[in-house]
Order: sequence, then structure tokens, then C-alpha cells
Amino acid sequence: MATYVVSDIHGEYELFIGLLEKIRLKETDMLYVLGDILDRGPHSIQIILKLMEMPNVVCLTGNHELMALECLEFLMQEITEISIEKVDEKMLENLVTWQYNGSKSTIDEFRSLSREMQYEVIDFIKDFMIYEELTVCGKNYLLVHGGLGNYYPGKDMEEYSLKELIWDRAEYDIQYFEDTYVVTGHTPTQEIVGNPKPGYVYKANHHIAIDCGCNRRNGRLAAVCLDTGREYYVEKS
Repeated sequence: MATYVVSDIHGEYELFIGLLEKIRLKETDMLYVLGDILDRGPHSIQIILKLMEMPNVVCLTGNHELMALECLEFLMQEITEISIEKVDEKMLENLVTWQYNGSKSTIDEFRSLSREMQYEVIDFIKDFMIYEELTVCGKNYLLVHGGLGNYYPGKDMEEYSLKELIWDRAEYDIQYFEDTYVVTGHTPTQEIVGNPKPGYVYKANHHIAIDCGCNRRNGRLAAVCLDTGREYYVEKS
């Protein structure tokens, strides 16, 4: 049994399937997906449907899933004068924010599903975890999409807000814990100051950053095996 982590797939279904083939994921292995499955790329919902069929996958919530959950059920309503009246300022802000962050491909694909399947997809995303703590080969790991916003030593995980865990970015020049490695997505490694290999997995100060910007030019989708530390990459052809 091996444990793998991947993050920020962003609708790139072909890259995701290629990565599964590269790591040769077995039924006895575990795959943790650290959020941002949705948006930008063309086939976010296709990835979700694939993940729904995989019993050995644990998904965490990213900011793009959070935005989707704030909007999808509203978008499923029939457009009437009554429903339009329900578009309050907060909902309008949510819709605009999600659109700015690349929601169109997700919404288009979601609308092609049957109503029953739409509800199944929403329920599946609602069950995503916020963070996960695990031990692999004697090493402790904290898996979280964004980082530990407003971090201070000794702050308990239950004290962090959704924003601090999902929207805020990790401080990669700070070592949060002596005995735990923090695995994050959200921040493309191209943006980490001092990263000697932008676009590849970043490891320093007990951080493992795995968002390698698969939607970007010269970006890639990455996975890391926590048992061995081995890195796997796939790129657009």
C-alpha cells in the first residue's frame, strides 16, 4: 500500500488520467486530492465523476470547490421573477467571484448532467474534508489546500477558519512544526520566492508544495508518494 498526494487538477482530465497511469495507482493504494479539482480546464465534472467511482480516494476542499458550493444549487433553479428577486448582493458577489476564477467550463459541463446526477455531484463535493492528518512510514503529515493563515505556534487546528485553511497561502519560509510536514496546493510553485525549480514540487522547511501550475504555460500536474518521496509529473503535449 502506498499513499499519494495530488492537487490543483483544475479540469485537466487527460493530465489526471495520465498521472494515474504514471503512478500505477492500485486499489490498495490511497490517493489524497488536495482541492481545486474544478474550473479553468475543460473537464472538471468529468474528473469529479471519475473520483466518485474510486473508493481509494480522499478529497479535500479547495477554494474553487468552496466557490462552486456557494453557487451551484442557486444556478440549478428555474429562472423566474421570484428566483431573480432572490439574487441578493452576497449571491451576486459569489457568482462574480467564481466567474472571475474560471467557473464557465465547470458550469457548462455541470448543466449537461441530469438533475439527479447534479445533486449527486454536489453531495459528493459537500463531503470533502477540510484537512487531514496522517502518518506514513513514521513521518507525520498535515494535508491542507491553502495553508495555515494567521499562524502562531501552538494554534490548534480547530481554531483555524475555513478562509485560513483554504484561501490563505502558506508561508513557505516558516517551519510550522518540528515533527510534521505540511503538504499544500493552492500556491503554484512558480510563485514561491526562492524556489530553485519553479513549476516542480517544492520541499523546504517541512513544507511540500505540490501545485505545479498545470494550467500554466510550462506547468505540469504533479503527485508525490509520501512513502518514498518520489515525484511524478505529466505535462500537456
